Amino acid sequence: MTDEVQFLDNRARFHAASAATGGYALIESVAPAGSQPPLHVHRDESEGFYVLEGELTLWVGDATHVLRPGEFLFAPPGVPHTIRTGDEGARWLLVAGGRFEAFVRTVASLGEPDPAELTRVAADHGIDILGPPGMLPAELAA
Repeated sequence: MTDEVQFLDNRARFHAASAATGGYALIESVAPAGSQPPLHVHRDESEGFYVLEGELTLWVGDATHVLRPGEFLFAPPGVPHTIRTGDEGARWLLVAGGRFEAFVRTVASLGEPDPAELTRVAADHGIDILGPPGMLPAELAA
């Protein structure tokens, strides 16, 4: 059974919960054109991105990747990253650990959290927000 939540400006649909898989969730995300979460790093979990529709640009550490339908990228823990959807928006599958799943569900329950609240909730789930939406990993060194 799947359930859906509004997570920031994404619609997140849970296809598999981490409790049912032994630790990983399968989440389908749909976001409008130009959607970009804050630059962040997961302390102890990885994320995998598989694009279904549209285009997704991922900045993972010093590397930039543009993914189109049928392409996959893995973002390891401890590496700053962010994503941005293309001009038509995007739909993708995300494979992530249980702490990220809990983060998505918690943020969804808050509605529209302010940046300070989002940063606090993220930290509670092993995610450090490093900068505002639009900031890229290369800007950390500057």
